[in-house]
Amino acid sequence: MDRLKTVGELTEVLRGGGYLADRGLSTAVFVGLALDRPILLEGEVGVGKTEIAKVLAAVLGRKLIRLQCYEGIDTNQALYEWDYARQMLQIRALSERGLGDGQAVEQLYGPAFLLERPLLEAVRAGDRAVLLVDEVDRADDEFEAFLLELLSDFQITVPEIGTLTAERPPLVILTSNRTRELHDALKRRCLYHWVGYPSAERELEIVLVRAPGISETLARKVVAAVNRLRELDLAKPPGVAETIDWVRTLDVLGESDLSTGAVEDTLGAVVKERDDLDVVRDNLERITFGA
Repeated sequence: MDRLKTVGELTEVLRGGGYLADRGLSTAVFVGLALDRPILLEGEVGVGKTEIAKVLAAVLGRKLIRLQCYEGIDTNQALYEWDYARQMLQIRALSERGLGDGQAVEQLYGPAFLLERPLLEAVRAGDRAVLLVDEVDRADDEFEAFLLELLSDFQITVPEIGTLTAERPPLVILTSNRTRELHDALKRRCLYHWVGYPSAERELEIVLVRAPGISETLARKVVAAVNRLRELDLAKPPGVAETIDWVRTLDVLGESDLSTGAVEDTLGAVVKERDDLDVVRDNLERITFGA
């Protein structure tokens, strides 16, 4: 797809992909695309930070390359590895043919034996890819520091081969649930946008787009109930993803109303912590008020 000309045009393209972005989020993505800048999205769990990368890849006709971060992730898992099994087979073949010279050994560390991991794949794909670095706050400080070269120059150094630089940078989306504070150096390299809970009207619109065929009356009641849940003192307040799950769950069970019984039976779709379940059960009448 050609470069989008306005924020409004991008918003409509995202809507066509089933993602309803507000003006602030669309602006951040539009500027990121125009200036080739990574975008850091922070916000509560389930508000659509990961989803927008998937939708952008789809509507822009790019490949989605995802790096899921976790504690202990290292550069080999994110960057590249050598295909040791193939190297061993090659060594055996060279030995049998008596070809153990220096050039043959050097070839063992050439592109043919390099296994791409997400970051190297993204550099090679360039602007044909959307690179999603998901939940970067779960990675260690050292890994976060390692990302700085990539985010600044879109290049990766493989000692045996050299430095590989993207001809045109991929669109990079980083997400964080704020399980820890990210370093300023990483934030400086990115455009920043906080993704909050949508208004009730926008959330209803999102539910109707993402769960077509669902009764608007039921969806409206569920959205209202979820907003009341967020007012409670919950460890894990439900996000938009949980709202959609709850509506779909009720629909699968043939529920057309949000009765107290229906809520009790389906709480697992929207509340994911044992202590939170107790809090919600103590407030069922409040949750279903007017339903």
